[in-house]
Amino acid sequence: MRLLVVEDDKDLNRQLVAALEQAGYAVDRAFDGEEGWFLGDTEPYDAVVLDIGLPRKDGVRVLEEWRKAGRKMPVLLLTARDGWSDKVRGFDAGADDYVAKPFHMEEVLARLRALLRRAAGHATSDLTCGPITLDTRGGRVLVDGNPIKLTSHEYRLLAYLMHHLGRVVSRTELVEHLYDQDFDRDSNTIEVFVGRLRKKLGVDAIQTVRGLGYIIAPPGAEGDGTMVKSPS
Repeated sequence: MRLLVVEDDKDLNRQLVAALEQAGYAVDRAFDGEEGWFLGDTEPYDAVVLDIGLPRKDGVRVLEEWRKAGRKMPVLLLTARDGWSDKVRGFDAGADDYVAKPFHMEEVLARLRALLRRAAGHATSDLTCGPITLDTRGGRVLVDGNPIKLTSHEYRLLAYLMHHLGRVVSRTELVEHLYDQDFDRDSNTIEVFVGRLRKKLGVDAIQTVRGLGYIIAPPGAEGDGTMVKSPS
């Protein structure tokens, strides 16, 4: 899952990015409204952390312009504790939730997990597919109740597929949502990660849809003739 943090306080920006990366997300950052607006308007983020009090263009205006342009990613606003009018403006502009400063980092992480779940149509922090359980709160993956050790990129790949259960996800979409903007992106690495995931999971859940991409479904689910069970 790929996130954007737009916060002009460099220390807070750094702390947010570090916490989100440690939680398993790919994260891009911006330090003013113009830069944040541009990234949010041109890149496919799964969610955005957006400060209201930004230089060059305030956060509410950035959000309004995103929504007018049809950008639908969930947005978590950062507001001043006594800025109730800013909160109202933010919700009216299309915000999905807010956190008042100062805040505990765990609250930001929890609210983002909730936004990501709701955006994908899930109600709980545990996503399941047959014997596979993705614990989004603890950043763990279990198969038949046993924890499986994954690299950060393997976890991101599985998490994205689990958040989009039953939907075919193309390699291009996976590349766009698994790596930050500074990563040297190569769609061929997706095949490598899928192969590793299949071996580590030990169950037949990730299926290849010929010419389209990948889909995760319970083991034994019937395909439509276009699915091939291969290591790529």
